[in-house]
Amino acid sequence: MTRTDSLAAASPTSLTNQPTGRVSLDPEKAEEGLAQLVLTVIELLRQLVERQAMRRVDSGNLNDEQIEKLGVALMNLEEKMDELKEHFNLDDDDLNIDLGPLGNLL
Repeated sequence: MTRTDSLAAASPTSLTNQPTGRVSLDPEKAEEGLAQLVLTVIELLRQLVERQAMRRVDSGNLNDEQIEKLGVALMNLEEKMDELKEHFNLDDDDLNIDLGPLGNLL
């Protein structure tokens, strides 16, 4: 069976009920798929910023006031992400997009 044959044999519901970690390709749910993709990119950037901040803190290049401001900013960003995930009915697993042979994104 060729790849085209297997796609043609798949029922419409099997294509829309994709496992967690995949962006929905259903045209009826395009907004949800786009929100999932955008929030995934934002979460990836948030994690990168957090790691960089921790490196700066560990290196001793920041004073106590800067560390406090950085911590508050990161907590606020995480809180906002939680609000957005709740608004779009997504969880952490939904943002960890499956990249196939490369593994998961996050």
